[in-house]
Amino acid sequence: MTDTNQPEADAAEQPILPRIIVGVDGSDPSLQALREAARFARLLGAGIEAIATWTYPVSPGPYTDAEQPLEQLAKETLGQALVDAYGEDRPHNLTAEVEYGQAAHVLVQRSEGAEMLIVGSRGRGGFAGLLLGSVSSACAAHAKCPVLIVR
Repeated sequence: MTDTNQPEADAAEQPILPRIIVGVDGSDPSLQALREAARFARLLGAGIEAIATWTYPVSPGPYTDAEQPLEQLAKETLGQALVDAYGEDRPHNLTAEVEYGQAAHVLVQRSEGAEMLIVGSRGRGGFAGLLLGSVSSACAAHAKCPVLIVR
């Protein structure tokens, strides 16, 4: 028999779900990273944290729209990536965040205490001929948890 007069447990006493961190930039490999995160989350009983980052560019490039704030652009990119990866079947244990900072640095920091970090092999920038992009390479070298790099 359950005692209904007992106070609810403090949030601090609630079990913490394992976390899977996913780097998202809207590229095809990052969409695949989101899909793999959903698969692993089901297997591990983990929550998914989809993270997009933004910074001020050193110099404006062809993808820079001076009329649109970069943080807002990152939010829109993240939102569209979630739609593209999951459609209407979004995982229930998904959170999505936009954070200021260099992608590799933010993802490595977020990897602390995570079960896994998942990133795409190549993002939107850099040199198309390279096997790994700078973010995925840095994450593989410095993350505080296992890293899955998807293509």
